[in-house]
Amino acid sequence: MSTATDTKRAERNAPAGERVADWADGRLGIYTLAKANMRKIFPDHWSFMLGEICLYSFIIIILTGVYLTLFFTPSMNEIVYHGPYVPLQGVRMSEAFASTMEISFEVRGGLLIRQIHHWAALIFIAAMMVHMMRVFFTGAFRKPREVNWLFGFLLLVLGMFTGFTGYSLPDDLLSGTGVRFTQGAILSVPVVGTYISMFLFGGEFPGHDFVGRFYSIHILLLPGIMLALLVGHLILVVYHKHTQYAGPGRTEKNVVGMPLLPVYMAKAGGFFFLVFGIITVVAAIATLNPIWSIGPYRVDQVSTGAQPDWYMGFAEGLIRVMPGWEINAWGHTLALGVFIPLLIFPLVLGAIAVYPFIESWVTGDKREHHILDRPRNAPTRTGFGVAWLTAYFIMLIGGGNDIVATHFNLSINAITWFVRIFFFAGPVLAFIITKRICLGLQRRDREKVLHGRESGIIKRLPHGEFIEVHEPLSQGDLFTLTSHDQYEPIEVGPTVDENGVERKVSLVKKTQAKLSQGFYGEGNQIPKPTAEEYKEITSGHGHH
Repeated sequence: MSTATDTKRAERNAPAGERVADWADGRLGIYTLAKANMRKIFPDHWSFMLGEICLYSFIIIILTGVYLTLFFTPSMNEIVYHGPYVPLQGVRMSEAFASTMEISFEVRGGLLIRQIHHWAALIFIAAMMVHMMRVFFTGAFRKPREVNWLFGFLLLVLGMFTGFTGYSLPDDLLSGTGVRFTQGAILSVPVVGTYISMFLFGGEFPGHDFVGRFYSIHILLLPGIMLALLVGHLILVVYHKHTQYAGPGRTEKNVVGMPLLPVYMAKAGGFFFLVFGIITVVAAIATLNPIWSIGPYRVDQVSTGAQPDWYMGFAEGLIRVMPGWEINAWGHTLALGVFIPLLIFPLVLGAIAVYPFIESWVTGDKREHHILDRPRNAPTRTGFGVAWLTAYFIMLIGGGNDIVATHFNLSINAITWFVRIFFFAGPVLAFIITKRICLGLQRRDREKVLHGRESGIIKRLPHGEFIEVHEPLSQGDLFTLTSHDQYEPIEVGPTVDENGVERKVSLVKKTQAKLSQGFYGEGNQIPKPTAEEYKEITSGHGHH
């Protein structure tokens, strides 16, 4: 009885926080959950911070977006401006534009918050692209992370369209030009294009509803989906455990690094404020979208040098450099100059979404992978990634052909033809060059394993020959350079069995074998040095 009394007395005397935690543990089991997850290990490598930048910039977007919604009016109703910005006084504009002017000039800290919100959006999408390229080049998308790769891809695409709807809300001349551009692309879709346009804009462009509709999409629909994808992405990261780079003591069954608490959380918290601080400094120094100097949107005007945010430059470049082809039949016009780029844009984006499944099928590899590849050890994959980036950035040049022409005193027609040609030739050249570089780096690694590292010390032999002394690599370096897998290409096998009967081989199997040869056949990877070769070299035969 005294024991129970003492226990109750101790519970009453415990700090309030401990009593609340005990109450929650009795109903939710948080102690067991915390014990299982708070000491989870995360690898310590700078490249993993790219994903954190994505997360932190997304949090900054949400925080600043909530503040901006308190003052923004999503309405196309026309009013006459009488605010503090004198050059626009007496000008008719929408309430959306007027409220953005109020945020910029009358709300305390409003302009800074607008700039932080816009810069965080740009950095969020840039960080997502760089993060996905890190995952792509290191093969972190392989089993069991294919679903997580798709989550990341959807976050990238939804982030692009969330950004587009966001910078369209102020109803200024620049964003209005971009919306008109989008409406023209929608109209190029056969049969249903006009219906989609009427539904989106609530009638003929620009209508009176598109700002309100974009506002709902921007602050509710797309962020809600992105938040759900982000939570699912993080859950899968924890469930699958983190990938790590090859090295001594690192296997497919362990993770070498620091625990979540207290080390990783302390670093992550500091890094969040560092990212927030840098974005704030950039936002305070470099102004984005100064709507007061652009003016409100009018359907009969186009802003000079109209450029979308960088992540939409690829889509604009496709349309700018596409010839103005049309097909006229049965009283209808199909604008191929807009419709074809509208088809190419999702195909180029979708290529990176489906690549993990293509590589898994080509290699026939169904194993789980938690150790990352060095990009040089997967030259075909690395070549494809660089080719994709080359196509993307070439089209960015096409999307800004007028700006490039005026700033560098070049012919806009010459720039357009350059983009047209190199959109096809550039990725091919990039693939070939990247692959050769990767193979060259593999050869260097092979030489380094067999002959050691160049020391820079020159030694003269008794017979007068000068040689450079090579230092042998440590066991850790040898393991890092030789621990990667080298796939054998899939073979179709004999087409005739032992009885001389022709064996039918499906077209799918032939295609798989052909692609496998292209990935891992002769000339596509440098054989790793064998233990016998290493022993022969290091035993003194020709080793300096």
